Amino acid sequence: MKHEDGFLNGVRGSKIYYQCWLPEDEPRAVLFVVHGLAEHSGRYMNLVNHFVPLGYAVYSLDHPGHGKSDGSRVYVQQFEDFIHTLELYFEMIKEWQPGKAVFLFGHSMGGLIATIYLLDHQQDFKGAIISGPGVKVPDNISGFTVFMGKILSVLLPKAGIIQLDASAISRDKTVVEAYLNDPLVYTGKTTARLAAEMLKAMQRVSGEADKINLPLLIVQGGADKLVDPAGARMLHELAGSKDKALNIYEGFYHEVLNEPQKERVLADIQTWMESHLAL
Repeated sequence: MKHEDGFLNGVRGSKIYYQCWLPEDEPRAVLFVVHGLAEHSGRYMNLVNHFVPLGYAVYSLDHPGHGKSDGSRVYVQQFEDFIHTLELYFEMIKEWQPGKAVFLFGHSMGGLIATIYLLDHQQDFKGAIISGPGVKVPDNISGFTVFMGKILSVLLPKAGIIQLDASAISRDKTVVEAYLNDPLVYTGKTTARLAAEMLKAMQRVSGEADKINLPLLIVQGGADKLVDPAGARMLHELAGSKDKALNIYEGFYHEVLNEPQKERVLADIQTWMESHLAL
């Protein structure tokens, strides 16, 4: 396995960190990974170690305000900054891997970003795998809270308002400990602007998901306390794809690829990707 990394010139003059893991021989296909809120591209080694030996090239980047990339932590001026950053990187990937089939993988907030990305770019992909997607406006958020969030995002855009519960990412205590001790993981509160931008993106998904028509696999932890599994069910129901599947793993927490039974999920994703690569 070969590892390469670097920085690209991103939106608003930012330096965006990217990395890739390549098989020793010519790749069979490409897996484009979109990471979640407050984390970074280096937390997907279970995916990398499973798929690179199978001949896949895995590419990922750190979103603006995340990991080794520039920007105020967990802050974005507008949600489209995430999308434009992916567009820039994907153009580079197409130059490096011309003609290769590409699968898109997005987890959590990355699942939301990937879903929005698909609305305008699905023709670029052989299929998409969406994990624990944060695509549904939480039922416990009132209209008043949404309104106040918009006001706060304008007046105090970098104010911290929501903090993730790290213990809910996995039942594997070593995963939680590594997460808390990872200097590239941000464990503070999500900014008001990012929260408001995510809510707007969620509303777009609910209104436009029927435009998605490429092969789609959604994987979701049944005991996820960070993202309501109802979001995965909603996306599966609304997506216009004729070829779509929803795998809910009962008892699993949010990061299904970091659960004690992760090999089951990886095997399911592999089977799905292999079957669609053959089409």
